[in-house]
Amino acid sequence: MTKNWTVTRILRDRDAGLYFTGLVVSAFGTSALGLAAGVWVKDLSGSNGLAALCMFAVWAPTLAGPALGTIADRVRRKPLLIRTNLGLAALLLTLFAVDSRADLWLLFTVLLVYGTVVVVQDPAESALVTAVVDRDLLGDFNGLRTTAVEGMKLVAPLTGAGLYAAFGGPVVACLDAVTFALAAGLWLFVRAHEERPRRPAGDWRAQTAEGVRELWGHPRLRPLVLAGGTMMFLASLSSSTNYAIVEALGHAPAYTGVLYVAQGLGSVAVGLVSGPALRRLGERRFGAAGIALAAVGVAARAVPSDPVVLAGGAAVGLGLPCVLIAAFTAVQRELPGPLLGRATATANTLIFTPNVFGLAAGAALVELVDFRLLLSLVGLALIATGTWLGLVGTGAIPALFGRKSGSDQSPVSADRTSAKSPSDANPA
Repeated sequence: MTKNWTVTRILRDRDAGLYFTGLVVSAFGTSALGLAAGVWVKDLSGSNGLAALCMFAVWAPTLAGPALGTIADRVRRKPLLIRTNLGLAALLLTLFAVDSRADLWLLFTVLLVYGTVVVVQDPAESALVTAVVDRDLLGDFNGLRTTAVEGMKLVAPLTGAGLYAAFGGPVVACLDAVTFALAAGLWLFVRAHEERPRRPAGDWRAQTAEGVRELWGHPRLRPLVLAGGTMMFLASLSSSTNYAIVEALGHAPAYTGVLYVAQGLGSVAVGLVSGPALRRLGERRFGAAGIALAAVGVAARAVPSDPVVLAGGAAVGLGLPCVLIAAFTAVQRELPGPLLGRATATANTLIFTPNVFGLAAGAALVELVDFRLLLSLVGLALIATGTWLGLVGTGAIPALFGRKSGSDQSPVSADRTSAKSPSDANPA
């Protein structure tokens, strides 16, 4: 029985295990610095606005995702990841020079470069997975990665906050630098067969457009990406009500951390079952079921009861990652290797950019609308999104933009290939 447990198969595989460990180590450092950077800026400047800009600096490069993802298709992915990790490790050490408000320009510059490099790394990591992990285990690997990353979010920020309180921001930056260097060292020993990319035809803009067209024109991927972006927008609206929920429950603002833990535990759990669920349901139905579960959880957060709110948060944590895991696993399976970097970066932009707009809209709406009404409307919108994703391509409703998506096929088979071969899509 243990032999057949896919999580065990991944961790016992030498290359998959090394690659996965590197991702976890890197995620720990990133999560630790994420909280500490905002606190650091707040302490040095006294400004809430400048502290909030830390997250914006890291997220802003996502808007250029399709263009930056082209880099991951022009070079071998493993050396790219190793070199960028070592470069970030060196860059983070410059933060030892940040000692006053006048030095904040350096911190923001590092965060902006940090976010830009991450936008390049994400598609490279996703593409390299296909060269390291068996095709039939991609869903399991992506789910396990979600479990690990969400698990890091439960412990790493507290670690970062503790180190910051005891030793200051530069020590947290040093910790992140060490994790990047360790991840690079682990990936150095990963055996991944990568052919040297052939020189692409056309300029940078043409190559970027090709990746966008390949993703957007794919009838099975487009609904997943659209549903993922819609879900992220709605989820960010829901998250803007956290402090109002805590106030209605009669708790201090610090109780918000308990809500995050409940949601994080749900996200940790779903990663462990996503592989088998994907094989049983297929990407579209798995994503639709997750969105429906999240809708129930969002609505439950409007109930003035601690146990119900926490259970709702756990349900949201269980449901939201489903469509993300489904979408990125489908991209890895369906698209040819030479285009994976650009296509994955485009998917990242389309799915995660709405989160930024949702946070801004939610901050305004929560001041104008009763949070219970807002949560109810978000829950209904999520139900509509999940229903659409579950039905699109079945003939019950038309696919968007006039192209039929076809029936959802279960991704069980390990030898399933993309509709186009890599040579057909190779821009060289």
